[in-house]
Amino acid sequence: MTTTTHQHEWPLWEVFIRSKQGLEHKHCGSLHAVDAKQALQMARDVYTRRQEGVSIWVAPSAAITASEPDDKPMLFDPMADKIYRHPTFYRLPDEVNHM
Repeated sequence: MTTTTHQHEWPLWEVFIRSKQGLEHKHCGSLHAVDAKQALQMARDVYTRRQEGVSIWVAPSAAITASEPDDKPMLFDPMADKIYRHPTFYRLPDEVNHM
């Protein structure tokens, strides 16, 4: 078998990079690697060539579960019937004027 064939048998990893301190990690791509250590090394080589990253996360693609676009109303619409989630009955102190 060739190296290319072996590489396609390796697990797929999702790569997340944090570009600056204090910012969130963002998904920047996927790659095939034998294990997490190799995935980190390959992610560093492929996605941070200009030293723009300060942190790298890799996760096996098989471990990530995502919602479907059709599930948006069920997951993200506000729950109008749950008034306890709305702060309308809280009294704010007079000193709090920026809310």
